[in-house]
Amino acid sequence: MRRLRIVVIVLAAAVLGLAWNAASGRGLALGKNAYVREGDEVIPVAEARARLDKGALFLDARPLAFYEMSHIPGALPLPEDDFDRAFAKIEPRLRSSLDVVVYCSGFGCEASHLVARKLKEKGVPAVVLADGWPAWTDAKYPIKEGPQP
Repeated sequence: MRRLRIVVIVLAAAVLGLAWNAASGRGLALGKNAYVREGDEVIPVAEARARLDKGALFLDARPLAFYEMSHIPGALPLPEDDFDRAFAKIEPRLRSSLDVVVYCSGFGCEASHLVARKLKEKGVPAVVLADGWPAWTDAKYPIKEGPQP
């Protein structure tokens, strides 16, 4: 009987918590990616691959050490944690690119969204690869190792 009460209390608390989350207007976005905001454009991995094949510029928003371990072929490093310095290095290339795709470490990584927003503030439109690096590697698309694009 005691275990049944515990289960009922836990279930009731969960239901009430989820209801409060949905009704308060301040809760977590459980049905979608919490990092996506109005104005963000997120593309699936298949579309990202098609864009790469057509010459899109890919930007890796992960820390530089991750980029050097492996990255999407042709991608340039633009780590969110060192955005201003890295942006200054590649700005001419960014300004001449018509299609820019940003990716990071995937689920739980906000870096690609932050970088895409910073780029838009500087007049460079960019889209975000949904689920980032893990989506790319899970699709068995090509990768490159080392510090060179």
